[in-house]
Amino acid sequence: MSYLFRAAAASDLKAITDIYNASVVEGGATADLEPRTLDQRRAWVESHKPPYGVFVVEVTDDGDDAFHGDEEVARERRETVQEDRDDTAAGEVVAFGALSVFYDRAGYDGVTDLAYYIAPQWRHRGVGTFLLDRLLDKARSRRMRKAIGIIFADNAGSIALMRRFGFTRFGLLPAAATDATGVMHDMSYWYLDL
Repeated sequence: MSYLFRAAAASDLKAITDIYNASVVEGGATADLEPRTLDQRRAWVESHKPPYGVFVVEVTDDGDDAFHGDEEVARERRETVQEDRDDTAAGEVVAFGALSVFYDRAGYDGVTDLAYYIAPQWRHRGVGTFLLDRLLDKARSRRMRKAIGIIFADNAGSIALMRRFGFTRFGLLPAAATDATGVMHDMSYWYLDL
């Protein structure tokens, strides 16, 4: 099995909604306080007009290792994917990400807000690295000049991804937002010149 990165399709809306709602319910990754409906997620996906977009990661069984980068992470991912072979069908969407408008003033064109969410059972298996790598490639190919990550400051996984890809923290907003569990979080702001 390997991963495939592609543009989101209408048939991915349920998976996108389920993955996002898992993050809402468990807290620590989004300031949405209630799960979103399928129609709300559809409207969100449809709001992403070029050069912005929503993308998914699906599992394939083509035998090619679509992961490129750190060989140790790739080996760990291959081993983990092997363990889950019986639990995951080829074509299953296990993560999604988006290149979104950072600020809706024309002077900010070329600056994109990155967002990404991974199905709980697929975290810590290289999917986030694979997804962020592809999102940044997509941003560059669409002539974006900066990528921004806005992340709860205690979200260790996302902070590690920001650092891994060379993002620089440029701000911290204390006690900025609560999550669905009622925990108040500081918000950290990260950027990468593309």
